[in-house]
Amino acid sequence: MPKKGGKHAEMGKEMQAQCKRAKVEAACSLPVMSFESPDSLFGSLIAPIKQEMFFREYWEQKPLLIQRNDPLLAAYYRSLFQLSDLKELCSQGLYYGRDINICRCVNGKKKVLNKEGKVNYMQLKKDFDQKKATIQFHQPQRFKEELWKIQEKLECYFGSLVGSNVYITPQGSQGLPPHYDDVEVFILQLEGEKHWRLYKPTVHLAREYNVESEDRIGNPTHEFILKPGDLLYFPRGTIHQADTPLGISYSTHVTISTYQNNSWGDFLLDAIPGLVFDTAKEDVALRTSIPRQLLMQVDIADSTKKLGSLLRRLADRLENTRELRSSDMKKDFIMNRLPPCLGCDSDPLTPGGKLPKIDSKIRLQFRDHAIITVEPDQENSVSLMKPPSCAWGGSRGRETHMMGTEDDITSEEGTSQTHGLRFPLSYLDALKQIWNSSTVYVKELNLISDEEKENLALSLWTECLIEVI
Repeated sequence: MPKKGGKHAEMGKEMQAQCKRAKVEAACSLPVMSFESPDSLFGSLIAPIKQEMFFREYWEQKPLLIQRNDPLLAAYYRSLFQLSDLKELCSQGLYYGRDINICRCVNGKKKVLNKEGKVNYMQLKKDFDQKKATIQFHQPQRFKEELWKIQEKLECYFGSLVGSNVYITPQGSQGLPPHYDDVEVFILQLEGEKHWRLYKPTVHLAREYNVESEDRIGNPTHEFILKPGDLLYFPRGTIHQADTPLGISYSTHVTISTYQNNSWGDFLLDAIPGLVFDTAKEDVALRTSIPRQLLMQVDIADSTKKLGSLLRRLADRLENTRELRSSDMKKDFIMNRLPPCLGCDSDPLTPGGKLPKIDSKIRLQFRDHAIITVEPDQENSVSLMKPPSCAWGGSRGRETHMMGTEDDITSEEGTSQTHGLRFPLSYLDALKQIWNSSTVYVKELNLISDEEKENLALSLWTECLIEVI
């Protein structure tokens, strides 16, 4: 196991000097979690730190440690996942690699101890007890409703996919070597205690996972113990390692992660093709030919000047553009995000209220899950899209969330289809009107005829996207 830093008894003083810390005393206990809205959920997750302060001082900049002496929060965190949950889950059919990894850090390297096929709980417990192996459980929100609720709200809050992994590590052991990730990380300590060391990034806001050697990372910038109810945040690129101290039977924590491949660079790569396509239809400069043999040349200095001028024309066009064509990033988010958490035992949704008429008052349901898109391959259409779940609140979409599986509905030609309703582009303003209003009368929709207004309302009502008040 890698060499430890200072003694645990001295960590409190070190941490005060190295990392701003928020303490919450039991006398002023926090509310457990607020699920009223995505905003309230995130606010309760990082409380007592205010959201404005978090994004101003910590997000993508430095770690935040929130140590809480709160039995209520400690008990709630423990309900998210426990070591004891594994026995029942293994009986449902878990597989090595897909659902569970068994690993241990040996001489600064990750040693994977996976078996083949299905996970046997007794064998898993034996590896945990005798080999001091860490159990890494992938995407527990597929099985734990409370995590589903949290991550679904966080996906609405960030507008980005949110994944999770549970790590259960026996005492005196470490599962992973020092490394950094390509995601923003929130650690929730569920059971036991975990000794953490964080290091200065070698790659700020990293775009990939990487293991770092002990002789390269230097001394920790932060060192502390996480206890149940505590939360730790650190930006992508932050080098970290953690172990369960001796005397603590085991540690369980959940890592909630987001913002993978969600940078301005990613967005530019995604949005520029559609912008070029639209601009070329109107600007003849983008339709003129490239120089002869340009693709055969090594020195293209003259052509780069021309390309620079065309990019400036694109920038001018962009500043006056109301709509960007729907991107692959948006489609990926829509197709792979969690459906609304209505409860595992909830019935399939039915249209809300009476059949909409021209004088009906309507409002959008599941606003955070309804996304308006202008399709790049459909020049004259707009879509209102929703997650791929026929009965929101059911398990479809949740079961494969963040698992990298293809679960799209496929057309006869074999191409994946997004889930939603497609309308003529002339419906765009009316759809925005519904999305932006708390309530709106059908007769007030920005469409020419009453027939169009009623047809739009009926289509949305049939798909349970609006309710009639």
